[in-house]
Amino acid sequence: MSITSFSQLPLNPALAKRLIDLNYVIPTAVQSASLQPVLEGQDLVVKGKTGSGKTLVFALAILNKLQLQTNDAQALVLCPTRELADQVAQEIKSVAAMIGNVKVQTLCGGVSIEPQMRSLQHGAHIIVGTPGRVEEHVLNGSLILTEVQTLVFDEADQMLDMGFTETLESIAMYLPQMRQTLMFSATYPDKIMKLATQYMRSPELVEAQEEQVHHSIKQTFYRLDNNKMRFNALRVLLMQHQPQSCIVFCNTKAETKRLFEELRQTGLACVELHGDLDQGEREWSLLTFANKSANILVATDVAARGLDVDEVELVINYHLALEPQTHVHRVGRTGRGEHKGVALSLYGEKETFKVDQLIELYGQALKHGTLPSHSLLEKPAYKSNMVTLMIEGGKQQKLRKADIVGCLTGEDGISFKQIGKINIYDVQAFVAVKREAAKPALRKLNNSKIKNKRYKALRA
Repeated sequence: MSITSFSQLPLNPALAKRLIDLNYVIPTAVQSASLQPVLEGQDLVVKGKTGSGKTLVFALAILNKLQLQTNDAQALVLCPTRELADQVAQEIKSVAAMIGNVKVQTLCGGVSIEPQMRSLQHGAHIIVGTPGRVEEHVLNGSLILTEVQTLVFDEADQMLDMGFTETLESIAMYLPQMRQTLMFSATYPDKIMKLATQYMRSPELVEAQEEQVHHSIKQTFYRLDNNKMRFNALRVLLMQHQPQSCIVFCNTKAETKRLFEELRQTGLACVELHGDLDQGEREWSLLTFANKSANILVATDVAARGLDVDEVELVINYHLALEPQTHVHRVGRTGRGEHKGVALSLYGEKETFKVDQLIELYGQALKHGTLPSHSLLEKPAYKSNMVTLMIEGGKQQKLRKADIVGCLTGEDGISFKQIGKINIYDVQAFVAVKREAAKPALRKLNNSKIKNKRYKALRA
């Protein structure tokens, strides 16, 4: 049964109030179709794109039946990437804020396993992680799954594409057979059907209308007569639009690295995201892109799913995606929520067949454009509106966002409107400020006390 309001759901009163606080009133199509059966304990396969609201579906399924009096792991959420796992964990924590001390543990590779093992000794109600690292903990005994009531495969098709089939089988051996299993996938190929048959009990398939292609996003395609034109074509498009938030997609890691270096040499504020970065590098790329002190994120398709950045103005396909559905995911990074989206795609003669595939997928002709004048390349690179400042203090010093804002807006400080996103980590904090306010903000941070203590600040 579909619902038209969250108030129709049989939720824990604290959860229901939290949804109101978070301004969840009218469910998305995926939420409308899947929340009722999920809360009734039904196994479910949900076909839905990133941004369709699927995370809230399994968050409510998990939290509505959570038993806080035990520290046993009661839910396991498996994600293909660290970025998605971090995002999912944060959203679960946000929804759970009013129902007590819910312990959510993220288990991902790329960092030392020992701190995770120590943390697991204190127990965790919900585990969110990547298959490889979760399997490590299970095999060495630091993670016990015998009390898991809910298993979630998030972006299941991508996990299978990344070769995690055997790892998922290994983890499943340690899970109780009597559990609820939820699978979320952008596509529904045969291998997903096989996975559902293997791990689920009479699953119901939910496929909502809004999961289709993004007809609302304004797309323009540019045909290149010569592949050597590609880099300058990208540059003139960037100089014409001057986006403060743009993702440029590449098909390979090598291509991503090369393009990032070439763009950086032109003076554009850009960062990179691909599988060869370590955890610290990935976090820095995402932080500066999300707070708009880096305008351009050059990325492989690891960023096409699970990247939660508000108001991405522009997506550019440096090469067309290898698969039509991947193109849909890419352009879906812009125009999220109520925002208008713009996607531009470059392609050469050898990629024409991909354009034909997209015409068939969208069921309509694709708009083609003429590249702007190359005279734009004679102008200096445009700058980001924001600048990131680093403070040498963080959670361990009990710094809060309000403390940093209070310092910055104090006497001889900057205005509240000049402050952007603030991220606080264990021993560091990062604050984005308007470019014109960077110097006075830095001066204010270095010359003032925060909670009766001075902290060194510098431009990051």
